[in-house]
Amino acid sequence: MDSIWDLFKPEELIRFGGLALLLIIIFLENGIFFGFFLPGDSLLFTAGLLAYPEVGVLDVSLEHLILYIGLAAIGGYYAGYFFGYKTGEALYKRKDTLFFKKQYIITAEVFYKKYGGVALVLGRFLPIVRTFAPILAGIVKVRPIVFFMFNIVGAFLWPLTIVTAGYYVGKIFPNALDYLNYIIIGFIVVTSVPVINSIRNDRKLKKAQ
Repeated sequence: MDSIWDLFKPEELIRFGGLALLLIIIFLENGIFFGFFLPGDSLLFTAGLLAYPEVGVLDVSLEHLILYIGLAAIGGYYAGYFFGYKTGEALYKRKDTLFFKKQYIITAEVFYKKYGGVALVLGRFLPIVRTFAPILAGIVKVRPIVFFMFNIVGAFLWPLTIVTAGYYVGKIFPNALDYLNYIIIGFIVVTSVPVINSIRNDRKLKKAQ
């Protein structure tokens, strides 16, 4: 990587650190509160694209890539769950820092109240919510067996959907790598809209009260 900004470029991250760095990032972004800024969906899509044999950057089969990412995502969610379980309400009193904003946990809370346990599955597909949903589950002390089931389903549905999409884009469009930056921007815009709307609605509700 040539600069710190390459941290936000999924292709550069994978080319630099390979599968190991990919899995570390997935683990951090799925439950470690300071990992919310790391790429998630765009990283998975890029990994699928780079794993296509004709591209040949990631030397791993699609099935194994989904399995490894799913396991890393499960681990990240459990780390977040136990962190929330131990810190509890103290997290709401924590002061905002560069790596933590109280608004993020509130956004996850609103999403969780709306969708219940299913939020642990749906939240995988939303930045910020993906990081803080398991922490919130720990705070409200979701039953371990319930958390386990939703964690497993979401952890594998997420890469199964997005990694596979990237893989087959690489198969159908051999020159897709040339347009990867535009695809990533599209991913960021699409996945950010629901989160922005949630934050905006929460602020409107607070003003109304």
